[in-house]
Amino acid sequence: MKKTGQSIKFQEKISIASMSSIVGPMEGEGPLKNYFDVVLSDIMNGEDSWEKGEGKITADALALAIKKSGRKREEIDYIICGDLLNQSVSSTYGARDMGIPFFGVFGACSTIGEAMTLGAMLLDGGFAQNILVGASSHFCAAEKQFRFPLELGSQRAPTSSWTVTGCGAAVLSRQGEGPYITGATTGIIVDLGITDVNNMAAAMAPAAVETLRAHFKDYGAKPKDYDLIITGDLGYLGKDIVLRLMGNAGYDLSNNYTDCGIEIFNREKQKTRNGGSGCACSAVTLAGCFFDKLKKCELNKILFVPTGALMSQTSVQQGESIPGIAHAVVIET
Repeated sequence: MKKTGQSIKFQEKISIASMSSIVGPMEGEGPLKNYFDVVLSDIMNGEDSWEKGEGKITADALALAIKKSGRKREEIDYIICGDLLNQSVSSTYGARDMGIPFFGVFGACSTIGEAMTLGAMLLDGGFAQNILVGASSHFCAAEKQFRFPLELGSQRAPTSSWTVTGCGAAVLSRQGEGPYITGATTGIIVDLGITDVNNMAAAMAPAAVETLRAHFKDYGAKPKDYDLIITGDLGYLGKDIVLRLMGNAGYDLSNNYTDCGIEIFNREKQKTRNGGSGCACSAVTLAGCFFDKLKKCELNKILFVPTGALMSQTSVQQGESIPGIAHAVVIET
């Protein structure tokens, strides 16, 4: 392992042996519907609460990732997983029956990037052979926890995003064919004083810019070195902020940059305002669409930069600002 600044270049080839994606009904009506492994017809997922439904989504996505990898459950050394709910209960209940050592992580909507980075570090250090990672979110559960109960029928702000229902999971391994995780840049917390929970893009975009700038500096790289640069769930507003701030810093991302929050929904037809958000937004978009393109060599090298707003229900109620973070993962074929 070679560390420079905030970035790591892995010595081992960390294979993404498999990825799985399970999404809700609305995501299954979006432009990426044909990429997902499972599209649910019931947002409750057969359970009697949204939270239990999300836990079952997580359990099923984790199990599916193992199955697709061709490995046995006993061959998985660790699970690294997280979500948005208090105490990450979706991940806990989703993994509780698997009998695999478990790390629960919280990076808000950047969680899948955090999990992949930590998993790759454990593998590169020789502490494991196979690691299962995942991240989930649920529209109804997240709305209830962070904004307004759905029963109120509150009008959504133009800057608001739509939390993705689903879970994306992956098996990372020291053995196997590509795509490979070859490097990562761990983000620092950036807080510019944004307090509006309906405008998380403004809170997260500066963190994405900070991580991108650190990555290019540490790697001695330029945007053109990647087939595609993909941020997590900044949506339309956040993408514009990133393009403008990166341009001011001397980096032109206009030709090869997109955001998972833009890709996953049809903004006009589905009325999702700023686009998609939530832990599952970047997780299922990578696991479905971009992983498929990497496997087919339609993309050969991407920079995946999921973003997160690190607030809680309590911090928002107390008037705290919203810290942002972003973690970059280099994936190559």
